[in-house]
Amino acid sequence: MASITFKNNPVTLLGNEVKVGDTAPDFTVLANDLSEVTLSNSKGKVRLISVVPSIDTGVCDAQTRRFNEDASKLDNVEVLTISVDLPFAQKRWCASNGLENVQTLSDHRDLSFAEAYGVHIKELRLLARAVFVVDANDKVTYVEYVSEATNHPNYEAAIEAAKAAQ
Repeated sequence: MASITFKNNPVTLLGNEVKVGDTAPDFTVLANDLSEVTLSNSKGKVRLISVVPSIDTGVCDAQTRRFNEDASKLDNVEVLTISVDLPFAQKRWCASNGLENVQTLSDHRDLSFAEAYGVHIKELRLLARAVFVVDANDKVTYVEYVSEATNHPNYEAAIEAAKAAQ
């Protein structure tokens, strides 16, 4: 299992660690309108899955903006930003930041994504910061579990992986 810290304190990750080459596990999360979203909803596209502890923090805000800005320039790439924030909070964040095309998804109900991708921080019931790229055939082509949850991911490597997965 990946080893991470949160504010320099070790935390326990629950779920199944995902590795490059794996078939991407399915999951069920909630869109801002409370409808269910699964991995298969974006089948046939490259998915850049940006995982953040909470959309209302500075690093998470920057990560969400950066991936959506950079990936929006790529054909056939869909960015899914997943946190355990309530769908209402995610919708408010998008509206207050003037971001209409950002797809924020909530894993608060079942921790379905968290368990399937090994990002459930047991001590905090938050998601660990991570990035996954899944190709159009549902193969995982890139994985980054950020070792310190308050740090930024490697944006350039993830965007390059999304380009290469097309």
